[in-house]
Amino acid sequence: MATTENATGVLNDLIEINNDRVAGFEKAISDIKDENIDLKELFQGYAAQSRKNGQELAALVGSAEDVETGNSVSGTLHRAWIDVKSIFGGSDRASILSEAERGEDAIKKAYQDALSSGELPTEAVSTVTNQANEIQAAHDQIKALRDVAKL
Repeated sequence: MATTENATGVLNDLIEINNDRVAGFEKAISDIKDENIDLKELFQGYAAQSRKNGQELAALVGSAEDVETGNSVSGTLHRAWIDVKSIFGGSDRASILSEAERGEDAIKKAYQDALSSGELPTEAVSTVTNQANEIQAAHDQIKALRDVAKL
């Protein structure tokens, strides 16, 4: 029974960080000015990706009452930091992308930790691996955009 509970905990941690990612990208979208309009579409796509991820993970958890629906404390703090930075002029393209990359680093690590934990049931490993690959690709795209913006 502990293995099932541990697996549910790992999957719920991933659901929670995907919820954080959605909220973070939605916050960034609301703060983006017209000169960075292309980032809105990109971030909307990543928010949709995390909504899909959360649904897939929830299906793996199974029982609706066992599924995580909230955000993590660290995700809430990250969004508060984004708010503070935007107040003090951190809304240029490089700053936006740096904060997005920081969020992508966190979700990437969460997926790596989940996959290396040994707690995932066999039927969840391929789903989590596929999602981790998509997260890695998103991270790499944001990092590349950030690198260009710093020039």
